[in-house]
Amino acid sequence: MKRHLKTFHLTGTARQRGAVVVQVAALAFVFAGLAALTVDVHHLLLVRNELQNAADAGALAGARVLYNNSGTEINTAANQDAFDAARANAAVSTDGAIAVDVNWTSGSNSGDVQRGHWSFGLGSLAKGFYPNDSTDPVTLWNRSIIDLDEDTEFIIAVRVVARRDATRASSFFARIFGYEDFALSAEAVAYIGFAGSLNPSEADQPIAICKQMITDNAGNYTCNTGRMLNSSGGTTSNTAAWTNFSQPCETANPTTMRPLICGSGNPEPITYGRGIGTVNGVQDNVYKDLRDCWLNAPLAKDPRGFPRESWSLTLPVIDCPSPAVSNCADAVGAVTVDVVWIKESGSDPHWEDVPVQMESWECSGWVAAGRPNNIKNGLTEDQRRQCWQDFAVNFNLRTHDSTSIGTLPASDVQKTILFLPSCEAHEPTGVTGGENFGVLPEIPVLVK
Repeated sequence: MKRHLKTFHLTGTARQRGAVVVQVAALAFVFAGLAALTVDVHHLLLVRNELQNAADAGALAGARVLYNNSGTEINTAANQDAFDAARANAAVSTDGAIAVDVNWTSGSNSGDVQRGHWSFGLGSLAKGFYPNDSTDPVTLWNRSIIDLDEDTEFIIAVRVVARRDATRASSFFARIFGYEDFALSAEAVAYIGFAGSLNPSEADQPIAICKQMITDNAGNYTCNTGRMLNSSGGTTSNTAAWTNFSQPCETANPTTMRPLICGSGNPEPITYGRGIGTVNGVQDNVYKDLRDCWLNAPLAKDPRGFPRESWSLTLPVIDCPSPAVSNCADAVGAVTVDVVWIKESGSDPHWEDVPVQMESWECSGWVAAGRPNNIKNGLTEDQRRQCWQDFAVNFNLRTHDSTSIGTLPASDVQKTILFLPSCEAHEPTGVTGGENFGVLPEIPVLVK
């Protein structure tokens, strides 16, 4: 008996079903991979952002206290503040807070927390961070921006790296491909340059200094002297202007300025790069109020009751590209000046309103006469005039055209405020962003 072999033929529908099953299986594997990639990438981005927040917070905290309150030396404890702030930014998870790793040894300036110099690459030095544990501030005056940018001894930045090493970022779906967790890190550098924006109450009096009068021909901040308002002895050049601190600019007049004399300073922030309400010329009532404020300031006095100690003021700096100061001059930074004399508002043809003592200087003629309280009766007019000339020479008081103020006629020095741009380290103030006028800022910015 013959057996009949039956041949079974798959129909087209059956073949299609088999192919679909294979494709679905393959696509399921692909979709699983995509799901793993999507979920894990999203998770890693969140972790990376948390690390960046920690690094940013640490760098900003360290840079904010990089100098001591007087600005005279670098604060080595800034590293500790940076470390503490970075570590305080813990990640939040279902298992509780996960601390970031910051590999730093207390008291050191190495590892993940470092003080140092930040260069913008303005000169020969490449852009970037240069660690340096120096604690000595550098000289800021008579130096160009490029020179300072190239000087790695100029300590102006804090670098922080935040990591997830000990508690690595876990994977979810990606572990099916062999990736159990990931080590991540983030870096930040905070920079303190020069004060640009002033916070409320940081400008002492309603005066704005022209940057052209405190910089040399190359634009470098200099400690040469200037004279407020009519700075060139009878010409229209100006060393400064009166201001009401307004931004956007509002008309600066006695009504808006007099309440600011001997007050609490600027009521609102003064922002770098924006116009500020200013006015040309001498405002008599405002000037008198300012002189009274100076006379009554808690300063050491000479036997006549006049200040014999310079009056330190932090003031906004404005751009004065032409002799006539704009009514809305651009604010470009901040400067500290030491006022050494404020003349009376009226004329003084007989040189009765002149200093006889200021800081370590004394008028030799006044000393020889026995230091009389009344210089009008105790000194001749020539002796009083000589006191003025000696005073101008001692403090190198010059007009914008380099003429000694001591040689000017009496008519050219009435209603005049004499000051010296400060060459001393002083308390950081304001927000980073201005030009170099010798004032470091209190508030840093992130540059990386």
